[in-house]
Amino acid sequence: MNGPMKATLGLIVVILLGMVGSFIWFVKTWDKDAEPALSHVPAIEVLEEEHRA
Repeated sequence: MNGPMKATLGLIVVILLGMVGSFIWFVKTWDKDAEPALSHVPAIEVLEEEHRA
């Protein structure tokens, strides 16, 4: 493996680690009470209602 290939793979690893780290930070700092729910009806009720129709 030559120098430019190592540099490219290193850059890819750094980018992937940044993406994983930012996702973990996003999930860890998520405040579900700060955002309103998209739906106030549980999904199972919606599915049952569609099945009855």
